[in-house]
Amino acid sequence: MFSRRLKTDGEPESQQLTRRDLLSGMTGSLVAAALPLGKGVIQSGLQGSNEKEYDLLIQGGKVIDPSQGIETVLDVAIRGNKIVRLQKDIPPNSARQILNASGNFVTPGLIDIHVHVFPYMGSIGVEPDPYCIQRGVTTVVDAGSAGALNFAAFRHFVIDHAETRIRVLLNISALGIMAAGEPLHIGELIDLRYCDPAFAVKVAQENKDLIVGFKIRPGRTMAGQGTNGIEAMKMVRKAADEARLPIMLHIGDSVAPLSELLAFMRLGDIVTHVYNPKSNTLLDSNGKLLPAVSEARQRGVLFDLGPGKPSFSFAVAEKCLDQGFLVDTISSDINTLTLGERPPNDLTTAATKLLMLGMKLNDVIARMTTNSAKALPFGAEIGTLEPGAEADIAILNLQEGDFVFTDGEGKSRKSRQMLHSIATVHGQKIFYSGKPLADHSS
Repeated sequence: MFSRRLKTDGEPESQQLTRRDLLSGMTGSLVAAALPLGKGVIQSGLQGSNEKEYDLLIQGGKVIDPSQGIETVLDVAIRGNKIVRLQKDIPPNSARQILNASGNFVTPGLIDIHVHVFPYMGSIGVEPDPYCIQRGVTTVVDAGSAGALNFAAFRHFVIDHAETRIRVLLNISALGIMAAGEPLHIGELIDLRYCDPAFAVKVAQENKDLIVGFKIRPGRTMAGQGTNGIEAMKMVRKAADEARLPIMLHIGDSVAPLSELLAFMRLGDIVTHVYNPKSNTLLDSNGKLLPAVSEARQRGVLFDLGPGKPSFSFAVAEKCLDQGFLVDTISSDINTLTLGERPPNDLTTAATKLLMLGMKLNDVIARMTTNSAKALPFGAEIGTLEPGAEADIAILNLQEGDFVFTDGEGKSRKSRQMLHSIATVHGQKIFYSGKPLADHSS
């Protein structure tokens, strides 16, 4: 299951990303890594290109598709918005456009099931496209930024205009997390009058194409020091049962023990921030997995990474991995705070943290594609390169350099490699390291 994929040592200094780079959605290192797919990579077909069999041909990359057990060099042919062929040596004159992926990995488009992409509604959300589709991630799930009161605005002003495919876990609080960040820091569960299961169910049922579940954060910062966390768990359970949708539970620093929170979780529900150093998480005082955690997994509860700095510990992760407890899915928890980390905690950065701890690349890719696609009802065939699936494709590589990662306990680790997005294919559009290319439809 494990192998030491990344070279690490304690000598070099980290490459630092500037705030200007971060806000622009691309960095100098991203530009450099994109050079192999730069000038001349998109080649026009020969005369009569409108009669070509394929619209786009991705050539020469090492395909890693855990959904099909594939890890070898293959070409990928696209027609319209679908993958239509996956094979060695597809004739280049059969396609109108050619994308040379030689020397890189070609995977299903990455799926990030925990992001915050509702900008301008509070201080947490970020613009989706610069940090998602322009970084290999074709599909995301916004985890509770919006509640029943402001979901319509999220849909109209953000989701409907994004290139990134966005699905939503509706916050059980009708306010979402709009007041949780700067400057107010008012948790969404402080006043339970905003938690109305019937209202949440109504909005979810009216928006079945986008809302794929419910989100709850019962920690002290969000719910206070009393019993609001447990009371809100009862409410979200009621909403989930009525709507027949899963729950995503944010863990860490709750008043109630984790075992009490997990008692509400059922088959298909998701626990996020798994390798969290805060109180009331997966490990007991001796560093052993709680029995309630193993019991939850046995009944079909899923466990998700969500490794923004405050919610991730290398030491906790190592203890869990040593006991055979791997996450089911890898997400980023991307938001204005995690993007302020060095390097910014996007999905490939989150994945790099597990590569550093010895997880195999194929297993990491599975937890950002195949597993994630199965975790929630997306309503699209994603997470695979099988012919007939959506033409969602990520081109990745392992970038060489000196990188430093700091966790929520202030502990730093160094790595010589970092998983990195080079380009993204979404339908007939290609996005290069922050710069979308022209529409390639005929």
